[in-house]
Amino acid sequence: MNLKTTAVEPDHMTELTLRESEITRASLLNRTMYNLREAWREMADWREGLLSAAPSPNLPEKDVENLKVQMRDCLEARGGEVSARARAANLGRVYLSLNAQGRQRFLQILATEFDIDRKAVDTATVALQQAGDDAKARAKAERALRQALQPPRLRLLAQLNALPEGFLFLVDLREELLSWSRDDLALAALERDLLSLLTSWFDVGFLELRRITWDSPASLLEKMIAYEAVHPIMGWSDLKNRLSSDRRCFAFFHPRMAHEPLIIVQVALVNGISDNVQILLDETAPVLDPQVADTAIFYSISNAHDGLSGISFGNFLIKRVVDELANEFKNLKTFATLSPIPGFRRWLDHKLSEPDQDMEAKWLTVAERKALASAAGAGKEPAALQTLLQAPDWSQKPELAKALKQPLMRLCARYLVKEKRDSVTILDPVARFHLTNGSRIERLNWLADVSTKGLAQSAGMMVNYLYKLSDIEANHEAYRGEGKVTISSAIRALLKT
Repeated sequence: MNLKTTAVEPDHMTELTLRESEITRASLLNRTMYNLREAWREMADWREGLLSAAPSPNLPEKDVENLKVQMRDCLEARGGEVSARARAANLGRVYLSLNAQGRQRFLQILATEFDIDRKAVDTATVALQQAGDDAKARAKAERALRQALQPPRLRLLAQLNALPEGFLFLVDLREELLSWSRDDLALAALERDLLSLLTSWFDVGFLELRRITWDSPASLLEKMIAYEAVHPIMGWSDLKNRLSSDRRCFAFFHPRMAHEPLIIVQVALVNGISDNVQILLDETAPVLDPQVADTAIFYSISNAHDGLSGISFGNFLIKRVVDELANEFKNLKTFATLSPIPGFRRWLDHKLSEPDQDMEAKWLTVAERKALASAAGAGKEPAALQTLLQAPDWSQKPELAKALKQPLMRLCARYLVKEKRDSVTILDPVARFHLTNGSRIERLNWLADVSTKGLAQSAGMMVNYLYKLSDIEANHEAYRGEGKVTISSAIRALLKT
């Protein structure tokens, strides 16, 4: 593709598109919930009298005891497998019929009323201690302790998983749990139980890589629009451009969620490493013959389901896609990303707001502070970096943007390479992902994303992570084992400035 500059979309258009994307995603969720209710209706209605009266949407106290009875009935599994599946389907339909408040109360009941029996744990612990060297008694006590440490709710979740589309139901349920469990210890324990179950059921060896094209089913294209988390898709023409012949889009699917993409990656086939996302996504630019492209740019990697967070499969995706592209296009020599830096402005604002420290004096040279004051029209008075960046149009003022470039790129390089949560883990989430997968930090790009989101997240900067096939394993081991970040000479030069 012969790339050229394109105008930035007006802010109101970006906001409108984001709202439309949220509506589309909400519509997909509502449709999924409806389909689940319908799929489980016949199972739940298999015989007259099984269903009790449906609770009110917010699950008031008068309906709570009846719900507990239904949960206990599921756990007792009376009447054989068919009856057990019917009760589980009914319970799932109850959950789907509730509003957010009701679903939260449902999960709190599941978390508290069907937790570990701590008296049984204490009894088993005492028996284990008293067993001493008696191998038979010790083995019996260990079995009893293992059983006591398994909360009954795990069996109930397993029953829900066994239903048609039950795995997807639990993934969406965990997505809600993640937001509700932050300040609720009982829900946090339930969320950890559910993550443990999903991880045990989720074998990455079963993942299937599929290419998404303009000829893919409309339902899948709709999901691609709804799940895009990096650069919102502005409509069908934008989507068609992202699926043109000089682009590739792949997604991972799992047999338990055969029609739901788990993670989606978008790739542009270009010449040279791209440094501007607005140019890369320009719908009016001519299409490049992919056979002459020498570089594959990964410009969007989106997790489709928050309920699967904590289950790692992104590294498998990148390696698989690189293999697919290398086999299809023998001319490709470079595999790199054009990635956002979502945490930079938040980190910078926090540092600049720290009390009792003049961070600007520490990080900015005298010449840079003078240049900023002059560009801001402040004369000899200091110009606060945080204040300058809060102006929505600073990137459109050439002199001010020029004065900000050097200090911000140096600070951003520091943030990406040196700022860590601990001795190993890099602070920025996107950097963590790519460094874990064996990339190196190749280049910072100034004003590479001047959308409202790009300016708010990273002062418009983006970064290229380079995947050099011969170095991937060594880079991965260096980061995971020692916290060592592999960087290019260009990044090294920025850090020394």
